Formats: sequence, structure tokens, C-alpha cells
Amino acid sequence: MAEERLIRKYANRRLYDARESRHVTLDDLRKLVAAGERIKVVDDKTGDDLTRSMLLQIIATQEQFGTPVLSLPLLEAIIRFYGNPIQQMLTAYLERSIGGLAQQQKVMQTEMAKALETPMAPIAEMARQNMEMWSKMQASMLSAFGSKTSPADEDREPAPDPGKRRS
Repeated sequence: MAEERLIRKYANRRLYDARESRHVTLDDLRKLVAAGERIKVVDDKTGDDLTRSMLLQIIATQEQFGTPVLSLPLLEAIIRFYGNPIQQMLTAYLERSIGGLAQQQKVMQTEMAKALETPMAPIAEMARQNMEMWSKMQASMLSAFGSKTSPADEDREPAPDPGKRRS
């Protein structure tokens, strides 16, 4: 599993990326997570793990300013599961479902990449065959001009001279 990227949160609410040695924003963290990075946000003074609250904050921001992923009925249902005996089952189910969706997305991306390559494959194969034929023809012509007679020609009778008369 990938190493977590340490992000420090200071009292002034600024976030600092320890790996890049620079201050970052919530949107920078969103981009890191979207790119597949694992992050760990810690309070600089106490060392408390703030990752969960920062991820929830990123989700809240995304839900507010874009097309929401979490509908109102879904949010209400999730709230109802808190404290419910099957809360852990819901968590496991959601994690597996999201994992399955991510896997399907990878498969689709791979298939789309193949589909974009495939139309060019027959053309590339024809070009390769044409080059191979051209090379053989060139080699054949060069060998014919390189020697006056080839071994196959030695077994044949010379062609009659059209200027001579037959007797």
C-alpha cells in the first residue's frame, strides 16, 4: 500500500505538505486524493489525526459546489444508520461497492484505450506488410542487377537473338 503523505494543520488553520515543503489548500488535498495519493492530516501541536474531518470537509465542499454525489435521501439514510446495529455492515458494503465501481472504471478505461488503438492496428499491419514486400522486391531487383546470371538462369538456354534467323 502507498505511503501516506503527511499534512500538518497549524493553529492558524493553514495546511502544510511535509513532502513538498509548501502550504496547501483543501483543493490541493482533493487533487492529491483524486490522483490516488493517501494523505494523513495531523494537528501540528497535539499530533491528533484530523484526516477524517478534513476528508469530510472536502466532500462537503464538493457537494456544495458541484453536482452532488450524495442525494438527500442517501444522506438521510446514512444518518439513520449511525448507532444502528448494522452500521458496520453498511460501512463494509459501501467500501466494497465503491471498490467494485473503481475496478469497473479501470476496466472501462482499459477497454476504451484498446478501442482507440484498434482502428489503427489494421493500417499499421498493412504498412508493415507493404514494407516487407517492398524490401523483398528491392532485394530481388538488386540481386538480379548485381550478377548477370543467377543460378536459376544457368540451367536455361539463352534466349534467341531476334536479329538472327533460324535455320
